[in-house]
Amino acid sequence: MSAIEEQTSPALPAVAAKDAASALGLTVEIASGSAWDAAVADFDEVCQEQLHAFSATRWPGTVQEPVLFRQGGELVGGALMMIQPLPLRLGAIAVSKWGPMLKDAGRADAEAIHAGMIELLIADYARARGMMLSVLPRAALEADNRRHRYLVERGFRRGSELLYPSRYIVNLRLDDAGLRKSFAQKWRYHLNKSEKEGLAFEHADVARMDEFHALYSAMTDRKQFSDHSAYDTVDTLMTMKPPNLRPELFFVRHESGIVAGAIIFTAGDRAVYLYGATSDRALPLRAGYFLHWHVIRWLRDNTRANWYDLGGTDGYQGLHQFKKGMVGEAGVIRPVPPVANYADNPMALLVGEGAFAARDAYHQVQRTIHAWRNPKARPDQPRSAENGEAR
Repeated sequence: MSAIEEQTSPALPAVAAKDAASALGLTVEIASGSAWDAAVADFDEVCQEQLHAFSATRWPGTVQEPVLFRQGGELVGGALMMIQPLPLRLGAIAVSKWGPMLKDAGRADAEAIHAGMIELLIADYARARGMMLSVLPRAALEADNRRHRYLVERGFRRGSELLYPSRYIVNLRLDDAGLRKSFAQKWRYHLNKSEKEGLAFEHADVARMDEFHALYSAMTDRKQFSDHSAYDTVDTLMTMKPPNLRPELFFVRHESGIVAGAIIFTAGDRAVYLYGATSDRALPLRAGYFLHWHVIRWLRDNTRANWYDLGGTDGYQGLHQFKKGMVGEAGVIRPVPPVANYADNPMALLVGEGAFAARDAYHQVQRTIHAWRNPKARPDQPRSAENGEAR
């Protein structure tokens, strides 16, 4: 049995899951932002996008509703819902990104619990309040994204999707020899070269964030990329009250200067690469290979995470090759599924999907203008190559 198979429970058909969910006895409560972050800190499926501290900073125009689910008084899951009012008071959209989350992803009835949470969200947001409910599950480790499949079978409609949806996910539960063997041959070659350059790996504390900010700022100025990321949330995350929700900071030093750095979210069963930065000296030193090799080993030895999610590529072929080589034979490359939308009211669905379509068109115009102004920002990764990488 593979490591992936050991951590998943059988998927239920939508109708059976719905029937099973009704018998689970799940109850719902709305928590305050601080109480929510404390409650989900030890969830297996906790992630940055489901933290109140992150979402309130990243999307200040939305109303945050942290929803906790209990079974017989025991906390079993949760979903941070973001309520986005539509213009002209035409309605609202209730969005769950990477949710709902399970506290214990390994329990035998995990899929039934997840289905039950979806049913309660439908009952509240779509049926009682007349909103369009929009759910985006995270990338699955298996080829079949069971949670997205459940949503489709339950009547959710296909919504927006990423242009380059693949996530590159490294298996952390290998010894050093197994890790090196898993890497692609060229990735291993560059790692070997980096280890002869006199580089040093450093795990740093939050007091050194100014060093990372300086490195990140210099990199974005050098590359002339428009930064549309959530980087302005970093300082909030680094000072969160539950200590295990604070991302970890790492550096690579060469001689007397920092040449590379990374910020990694480490809570839950899947660590996530949030932000990286390099100096102009990093490339010839192959500092990125050295950095990630040591980050992978640190995560393996110091966290409970089984997987390390490197994120996507935004369409850059060089980044695709780098991450693909690091994923190697033991990891997986899986797509983030399309958004799934549901509404009981046809008008709510029409207006909600129209709002998403307008947003997607606006972002496409922004990307086109930026690529025209800065040719370096033009994606060069073939879509066919990305679509053929999942395994």
